[in-house]
Amino acid sequence: MAVIAVSNPKGGTGKSTTALVLATTLARHGASVTLFDCDPNRNLVAWKDGPTASPVTVIGHADSTNIGRMLKGEGARSQFVIADLEGTASLMVASAILAADLTLIPMQGSAMDATQARRAIDYIEDQAATVGPRAYRVLFTRTKPGFATRDERAIREKLAASGVPMMANDLAERAAYRSMFTYRQSLDELDPQAVNGLDKARENADALAGEIVEILRTAREPAHV
Repeated sequence: MAVIAVSNPKGGTGKSTTALVLATTLARHGASVTLFDCDPNRNLVAWKDGPTASPVTVIGHADSTNIGRMLKGEGARSQFVIADLEGTASLMVASAILAADLTLIPMQGSAMDATQARRAIDYIEDQAATVGPRAYRVLFTRTKPGFATRDERAIREKLAASGVPMMANDLAERAAYRSMFTYRQSLDELDPQAVNGLDKARENADALAGEIVEILRTAREPAHV
């Protein structure tokens, strides 16, 4: 099992979209997946209450008193457990990060997002000072394939120069990702006549999920002396 936390204290960075795309993509490839909706807006709970037939399990009743135990408990039953965390530095967020094998920090290519991502990183590293290193990656979201603004390039360069680990794959700006919430379905369930770019969205989702699986697999390999 693997527990993945999706965290950023800033709203609107793509946390829920990241969690849903990752969960449904892993499930499409045959994995058992449990998705925790810890955001007060409960967008993922609403998605599961729609017409989707996705096998992803969605849990929306965890709180700061039980989130760590629940994540680990579901990890004994599911191959992947993904927690979409609330946008604040709370006890729930801290507990989830401590329970996670990997924390993803979604952000867009703006100075405001970069500042909040830095806060998220500092928060993770503060937790690590007590319990040991915690794996994390910054994930750029809503990017335009083949194009990056000067601001985005400058932010990426600054993060790289600071040694911040970043995902090689972005979660691109795709209409299909928004449509997952509109129609409350997975990418495979969406009607290609109603939603444009499904093939490109699935390709991007597969690349992102594959990279995350590889990060988790590598982290579990024994060190060679």
